[in-house]
Amino acid sequence: MQVRIRPGAKNHTEAFARFHRVACDKAFDDGGSDTGMTPEELLLCALGSSAMQCAAKYLRSRGMPVDNIELRVSAEPSGSGLGEIAIDVEAPGLTARKREAVLRSIDGASVYQTLIAAHPVRLGMLTQVAEKVEVDGGEDSVTHVTSN
Repeated sequence: MQVRIRPGAKNHTEAFARFHRVACDKAFDDGGSDTGMTPEELLLCALGSSAMQCAAKYLRSRGMPVDNIELRVSAEPSGSGLGEIAIDVEAPGLTARKREAVLRSIDGASVYQTLIAAHPVRLGMLTQVAEKVEVDGGEDSVTHVTSN
């Protein structure tokens, strides 16, 4: 699985996966143009969408309606990232037993499991960078290619 991210004006970026495109930006009060959700909001969307797919699959597999279920995913900024992330489920009309089963189904969501596992992220450079090197105090005539 892979997505590609391309820069736009100011803080705007576009993400591409298969034949889909998602705009991302910062809010006006954070120096952006507010042309899309922030990266943090997109992270919460990914978590909530993954969780909702599991909850809806559980309900549908038991012939139960999914029209009234809603997830609210929230987080407060903390330092340079996000603090505790919360998933709150609104599921009117379900018994306590069914509500617990919905929570158990959400526990299996792939994005949820990735986040709670403190999944490592590798950061690497794909592009080889040309580095100019002086030879005998002369011009930058020799190019040595290094990979970061």
